[in-house]
Amino acid sequence: MIINHQILVLGGGPAGLNAAKYAANAGADVGLIDSGVRLGGQYWRHTGDISVDHAMHHNFDQGSLLIDAVLTNPQIKVYLECQIWSVSIVNDSIVLRSLFQIFQTQKLIIATGAYDRSIPFPGWDIPGVITAGAAQALLKGSGVIAGKNIVVAGTGPFLLPVAAGISRHGGNIVGVLEAAYKTSWVKGITTLIRSPFKIVEGFGYIKTLRKNKVELRFGHAVTAAHAGADGLLESVTVANIDRNFNVKSTYSLKCDVAAISWGFTPDTSIAGALDVRQRVNHDGSVIIEVDDDQRAIQSNALIEIYAAGESTGIGGSELALAEGAIAGLAAAHDPGISNQLRKLRRRAQKFAHTLSKVYPVASGWQSWLTSETLICRCEEVTYQTVREAAEELGAIDARGAKLMTRCGMGMCQGRICGRSISDLFDGNQVDRIQFASRPIITPITLGELAQEGLL
Repeated sequence: MIINHQILVLGGGPAGLNAAKYAANAGADVGLIDSGVRLGGQYWRHTGDISVDHAMHHNFDQGSLLIDAVLTNPQIKVYLECQIWSVSIVNDSIVLRSLFQIFQTQKLIIATGAYDRSIPFPGWDIPGVITAGAAQALLKGSGVIAGKNIVVAGTGPFLLPVAAGISRHGGNIVGVLEAAYKTSWVKGITTLIRSPFKIVEGFGYIKTLRKNKVELRFGHAVTAAHAGADGLLESVTVANIDRNFNVKSTYSLKCDVAAISWGFTPDTSIAGALDVRQRVNHDGSVIIEVDDDQRAIQSNALIEIYAAGESTGIGGSELALAEGAIAGLAAAHDPGISNQLRKLRRRAQKFAHTLSKVYPVASGWQSWLTSETLICRCEEVTYQTVREAAEELGAIDARGAKLMTRCGMGMCQGRICGRSISDLFDGNQVDRIQFASRPIITPITLGELAQEGLL
């Protein structure tokens, strides 16, 4: 059975929810597809227990109201636990395939968000080494603290709510290790002053950490992880690093969980499958290129594709909400996109751009690698193998390394290692976009593929 909607929205986070709400309020028939059990995305991931969810989130009131507005809107049909594995253009319509439904539309809004950026280091494949996003998802979605003694590390403001949340709910944070320096915000102080709510939010997290006697160390990074006799994480090597991430000195910290994140990587899989124009952003990530109405650039004049949220550049919930509203109104051909919405978007974009300058991931992380360090965990491709592909087999870019070593050809299809491989080869825009594209959006078995009517 083919399900038709005037507008389809992919993603139930802040951008997708706001896009669906605004499009529906403008009179459009909207289908909202999300792979989660509940709406909210990663940002408003929740358990369904109101008292628990309010305690877990900084601003769940906003998310709860928006989720309720979408669920009660008769113009919106919500499809949860719906994983899109393929998308294509057939007879001038956009066709999206999940395991149990096929969707068709002329207008698509991509709001698929992002996932934690990881960079490889010795031992990052040891059980107990996870992303900060994974630690937060366990806490928000299930009320589970990831471990007994937890190190939170990497770079970016996201580390603070993760550590504060775990600490507030009884978890033992051994330390919060921020790679950036305390003085990094000097270059963005004007933008920060113009965002007082961000200042209040940040100090709230810091207050929680201080109350629970959690140490926040700047200019430090986890550069190696070590397993105990049982094969599980036992300790990490922490380095005092310079601004280019070169190691100055090291020491050891005992822990059973290291929650590490280096910002986020936009999920542009849908855009790549639809041959939508993409570009490399100033922070090195591949993003969907959009116009002032959040409309993506593509060649078929009979369809319309829009994008909002992290897929157009990492910017946080405030930017995602503004972009979602504009995309929803534009897709519904509503002429009432206000200057206020565009002003909110510009302000949030400026703040996001400042964050990327304050919390850069410098190339010095490559000096942490050893010959045995896994670069691609799915296919168990080591740094030595990647170097041999370059030095002995003539690989000059990430695509060449992929063909010669199978890096990026495992279950995650390069989502985790792809950006790191491009960085190792100092990839250009074409190379990075090609490596980020994948025709199969999510893994699917041959048995599932063989189901009658799935294709």
